[in-house]
Amino acid sequence: MFSLNYRRASSRLVCGIRTILGDKAVAIGIATAFLSTPLAAQPFAYISNQLADSVSVIDTATGSVVDTIAVPGKPAGVAVAPDGNKVYVSTPEAKGFAVVDTKKREVIGSVAVNDGTLGIAVSPDGKRIYVADWYKNNVSVIDADSLQIIKTISVGESPSGLVVSPDNRWLYVANRISNSVSQIDLKTLTVKKTAQVGTHPFGLTIDARGERIYVANVKSDDVTVVETARMKPIATVKVNMLPYATALALNDSRLLVTNQDDGSVSVIDTETLKEIALITVGTKPEGISTHPDDRHVYVANWFDGNVSVIDARTLKVIDTIQTGEGSRAFGQFMGK
Repeated sequence: MFSLNYRRASSRLVCGIRTILGDKAVAIGIATAFLSTPLAAQPFAYISNQLADSVSVIDTATGSVVDTIAVPGKPAGVAVAPDGNKVYVSTPEAKGFAVVDTKKREVIGSVAVNDGTLGIAVSPDGKRIYVADWYKNNVSVIDADSLQIIKTISVGESPSGLVVSPDNRWLYVANRISNSVSQIDLKTLTVKKTAQVGTHPFGLTIDARGERIYVANVKSDDVTVVETARMKPIATVKVNMLPYATALALNDSRLLVTNQDDGSVSVIDTETLKEIALITVGTKPEGISTHPDDRHVYVANWFDGNVSVIDARTLKVIDTIQTGEGSRAFGQFMGK
């Protein structure tokens, strides 16, 4: 299908921050937050465990799994609603997606879409859900209130990653077999333009201004940078083996890319468009999302069944959190 990749799990640790007061250095251990600034509540990360038919809920304040939610149908893609009250999880074997209530921490509904549901995204206003169908080569547009399909839009072959522009104007779709990205006009719900990228694009990320898309190309081992205004590639950046998904951090100055086949994350400087670091994480890293603090980046490791937490400033792994078998978390899995 789209390589459900049946695999395994392990490990964990903690972090601290050093605060300088004049000449005096005071080490402050932090078990309740990543930052020294007070926060009312830390967000949660929702990690789909495809082989365990579950979603792990990580409290990012404590760096621990606080709940595990049963989600049948081999959960893969994840999209957290903007208000954080719901999480939408694609379930390929159930031919649709599940709706998770984050307060109750349980599945409150399911929507049948098609046989190959994988990539999933939610609009910035929370009113629409978008689901890519790997087999039917289309994207379904679903009303978030009624959970009814509004329209189905034909795109390229084997659509996977989805991302909505910050202004809620465009939807971008990575078409794996077509080696392309479709740009969908969300007013007319039609494809406006298509850009050719590298070989077998999968995950993609858009910057905060909506000006660039970064596309991970699994088979050409690189990232295509697409300018959205013209829908033209402006650069190709070589990374490591089988890049799967991408995330931006530090005010969009760093792009982090999961490399499935060598258990690493490539770090790209988005100004120079050069790889500046390679960080070792768990085995078979797949999904990746950035904490709302814009600094800490979470990576789901399929084979190890855990999540690596990267500090984008120091470019080091600062925590490893045990989740579940086949942790995939493809999409935007971080709450706000």
